Amino acid sequence: MIIAIDGPSASGKSTTAKGVAKKLGITHLDTGAMYRAVTLGLIQAGIAHEEKEKVCQYLSEMEIVFDTSNQIHLNGKNVSAEIRTGEISSLVSATSALLEVREEMVKIQRKIAHGNDCVLEGRDIGTVVFPNADYKYFLIADVKIRAKRRLSELEKIGETKTILESIEDIKRRDYLDSTRDHSPLIQAEDAVSIDTSNITIDEQINKIVNQINHNK
Repeated sequence: MIIAIDGPSASGKSTTAKGVAKKLGITHLDTGAMYRAVTLGLIQAGIAHEEKEKVCQYLSEMEIVFDTSNQIHLNGKNVSAEIRTGEISSLVSATSALLEVREEMVKIQRKIAHGNDCVLEGRDIGTVVFPNADYKYFLIADVKIRAKRRLSELEKIGETKTILESIEDIKRRDYLDSTRDHSPLIQAEDAVSIDTSNITIDEQINKIVNQINHNK
């Protein structure tokens, strides 16, 4: 069983996917963390997006794995905290737009999910990675609420921004994600839309879990 949860930045995808996976007792795959890890890796390697040959070489040699606690490791190092910084957030959309990166990530995502009951969340799970997913959801939320959520995440790692800066960051990411040439952020025609602006995490998790259990 494949459950696809897509949506824009800070719409609640990761938290919802984790909760759904936990309640159903299945695997959760945070595809957004994978793109963030690649972004971090390219920065550390000093490789620019325009250097396609070097990007491809890096992708062929890199190793991304999730441990039993669902922490992401890049080339043997736990980078779960490093990939959540403001710098990575501001650059990950550009990295995600690279065809070479998307093709490699989709390959890894399909390999991890193959043969497993899995909840995957991202921006193209229900449209590109698993277009035949058993269940598809698309989370949305008011931009100001999403910006506040992002500020809360940054505060946890000691970074600060104004609400206006956060709103502009969110809008910029939305634009980049929805207008890129490869696997743009769009809602699959058969996806169920859930507005998370004014409902609790438990409510959005239960909405999905109850529907799946009802259909079993």
